[in-house]
Amino acid sequence: MRNNLLPVTALLLGTLFLFLGNGLQSLLLPVRGTAEGYPTTILGLLGTSWASGFVLGCFLGPNVVKRIGHVRAFSVFAALIAIISLLTGILVDPIWWVALRAVTGFSTAGTSMIIESWLNERATNESRGVIFSLYIAITLFGVVGGQMMIPFGETSTTFFFMICGILYCVAMLPTLLSKAATPQPLKQVRLDLRGLYRNSPVSFLGILLVGIANGAFGTLGAVFGRQAGLTDSTVATMMSVAIFAGAVMQLPAGRISDRIDRRYVLAALAGVGALAGLLIFLVEPSQVWIVLTLIAIYGAAANALYPIAVSHANDFATTEEFVKVSGGLLLLYGIGTIIGPTIGGPVMTATGPYGLFMITACAHMLITAYAIVRSRRRAPVPVAERDAFSPVNAGTPTTPESLQLSPRAAPLDELRDEDVSDNPEEEERSNEPV
Repeated sequence: MRNNLLPVTALLLGTLFLFLGNGLQSLLLPVRGTAEGYPTTILGLLGTSWASGFVLGCFLGPNVVKRIGHVRAFSVFAALIAIISLLTGILVDPIWWVALRAVTGFSTAGTSMIIESWLNERATNESRGVIFSLYIAITLFGVVGGQMMIPFGETSTTFFFMICGILYCVAMLPTLLSKAATPQPLKQVRLDLRGLYRNSPVSFLGILLVGIANGAFGTLGAVFGRQAGLTDSTVATMMSVAIFAGAVMQLPAGRISDRIDRRYVLAALAGVGALAGLLIFLVEPSQVWIVLTLIAIYGAAANALYPIAVSHANDFATTEEFVKVSGGLLLLYGIGTIIGPTIGGPVMTATGPYGLFMITACAHMLITAYAIVRSRRRAPVPVAERDAFSPVNAGTPTTPESLQLSPRAAPLDELRDEDVSDNPEEEERSNEPV
């Protein structure tokens, strides 16, 4: 274990600081924007803009890296994120914030793809499962840790914007100080919507709807909390509880889905998420403990849907198709996160803060209905022929590049055969830790 992790320790440490900044900034902007009196529609566009930039970065980021190299590209992307985090503290204006969030999303996709490709380069078939799990855990703890900084300062000042800038700058250091050879070129991302739908209609529609619900809640959850009268510290706790509840729920839900038709599990979880959302929308609870309890139930159900939908799609895919199918679904999820905040802002403006959960409930009810309908039209893959469930955190941004780390992908030797270096010096340097 020590030998597997030592070469990537510094890189994973940089990842932690990167996602600490992501988590802090993603919560800081809607909280500060609400305090400034920005319209809910504009606050929703913050999420739309970021998600649009992130999806675009997944497509165009490899070209940037190809032109200027991994280290320079990483430095440019991370520097842009740091600069923008400082600018948003200076330019306290909703139009500027929306525009700048697109650049942040694009740059976050670039930094994530480079980190993930570096981890791929350092991993072996024996170690990649451990590295993949640790990477997902670090992104989770980074986002939650960043959110939980909010209670320790004033969101009305530039303090947290400066903290974000510092975190992003620190995240650059491990990569910039490394002497290891740069990884293989990033693979171009392609999105085959027809192929994804033919593979699994339930996963296709389910992932899109999960993206809509999670995108709306991820962007506007903090706005809901502030407009519902919660303090900044309670809002941070609420958002973190939803993520952690989803992380805890994934394993038991996944194990059940390994034994029965995954579509029934999807329908049940989506039904629970819809019920929790409807209760929040209809009851409009004012007591903090009731809000947090319902949010925990909502988060447990909503954040467990994505990995089960991906597992269902991969039951119908070969090992060689895993990266293509899972990567396509990840981008489809990104498209959903663009749609969610876009419609969430106007709905909340018209119906009040609790209207956020009317949107999530509608999305989850559609998943339940469609999963049940499809279960009558297509037989499930026999249990003995299914891939074992593998947790994937949909609450933090990862790119298709990360999927090569999954043990369910093709062996790494096969993925690297076309990119073997003929430079002995480079081969020797590639063994150095990152």
